[in-house]
Amino acid sequence: MSKPRIAFLGIGIMGSGMARRLLVHGFPLTVFNRHPEKSKSFGAEGARVAGSPREAAKGADAIISMVADDHASRDLWLGESGALAAAAPGTVCVECSTVTVGWVLELAAAAKSKQCEFLDAPVTGSKTHAAAGELNFLVGSDAATLEKIRPVLAAMGKTILPLGPVGSGALMKLINNFVCGVQVAALAEATALIERSGLDRAKALEVLTGGAPGSPLVKTVSARMTAPDYTPNFLLRLMAKDLGYAIQEGKKNGVELGTAAAALKLFQSAIADQQGDKDMAAIIEPLRRSRE
Repeated sequence: MSKPRIAFLGIGIMGSGMARRLLVHGFPLTVFNRHPEKSKSFGAEGARVAGSPREAAKGADAIISMVADDHASRDLWLGESGALAAAAPGTVCVECSTVTVGWVLELAAAAKSKQCEFLDAPVTGSKTHAAAGELNFLVGSDAATLEKIRPVLAAMGKTILPLGPVGSGALMKLINNFVCGVQVAALAEATALIERSGLDRAKALEVLTGGAPGSPLVKTVSARMTAPDYTPNFLLRLMAKDLGYAIQEGKKNGVELGTAAAALKLFQSAIADQQGDKDMAAIIEPLRRSRE
């Protein structure tokens, strides 16, 4: 059987790795990115490069989006040049971006109006996991739609976790990222305190990374803060966005995410300090310079 034709929208830090995994596995691929220069290399690698989401979606069996936020996702899917304008009945629409539950539900309804199938399938993992095909998909959909698209997701990830109906994947991803953001913010403050106090930084961080606080994230980000190396793996401004979205979802469910709010203030300070387009580890830089 021939493999389904895929339209991939969003060739950024994560999307580029995901799209290349589809090429490696032999899926016919069309890509679109709002910054065309990021798509050029895919043309040389065998993908078709489209000039709009609508053009990319024409003739596709599945459409996958991986962009920054609700606004970027809406621009890709809706409107005269949006992907849904060209999506044929039966097309599987997959939103892998980290977006709000409200937008996911609105997008699912828009897909249904076009007689398309929909699932939200955000991922956990970093740039390196995307490139290696080792992402974890957090899926909100009905079982039949997931099984239909499973081979495509499997080409990009190592695990596919069904969490419930549409919206479940989006909510779980925001919860996951809010916990990650709180860890990174706490680590930044701890590292700044270690450096300011005169403790041996290497020994102190060995205690943290080798003990109870030493999650894989803490170990990885600690090394970046120490280097320092802020080559983007996860953009700092996107973590701020995710924390804001998580706080919104918490309020909708009657839960005040106080730790998320505290972490968000630190990320916003780093954005004001021109760190937003660097790796999230750069959150420590304003703390290193502060004498307050």
